[in-house]
Amino acid sequence: MPASTPFVELRESELLDAPMRITGEYRRPDGDTLVRHVTAPYVETTTLRDGRATIEREGRSARSFAMSRAPELEGLQASFGALLAGDHAALEEHYAIGAWGTADAWTLTLAPRSRQLARRVESVSLFGAGDDLRCIETLSAEGEVQRTLLGSAARAAADAPSDDGFLALCRAGAGG
Repeated sequence: MPASTPFVELRESELLDAPMRITGEYRRPDGDTLVRHVTAPYVETTTLRDGRATIEREGRSARSFAMSRAPELEGLQASFGALLAGDHAALEEHYAIGAWGTADAWTLTLAPRSRQLARRVESVSLFGAGDDLRCIETLSAEGEVQRTLLGSAARAAADAPSDDGFLALCRAGAGG
């Protein structure tokens, strides 16, 4: 079943003076495809399908490469598909899973099983309330944090201009 959700991502890095806020939409037009469409501060569409990533950026030629060159994308595709399908076995194939909280306020932590992915991603934490996945927090192997607000939390992000407000939206109602 096709699905889409808005996102707001806060990307932190030692290379940036301040965290970068990226907005757009995730789309899952079919069970084998994940599309990440960025609308600000630049326009870019990344499509993950058939083991390939295709990146189209405004004013540039499209680039395409095998996802095996970017294991974090391969892991993202697999985990999004498994999460949306409620496929615990498929998710557990790629990650060691920890869960805390209640049905109304929960945290799910994913630790990559693949050494190749673990070299880039230490963990992925998902925060939610009920059936609302509010935030995905990715901790890189280098210690950098990337937070992505989804759905209702992403829509509320305009009212949370500070980093503290962003973190509060990410963790709101989450168990753990």
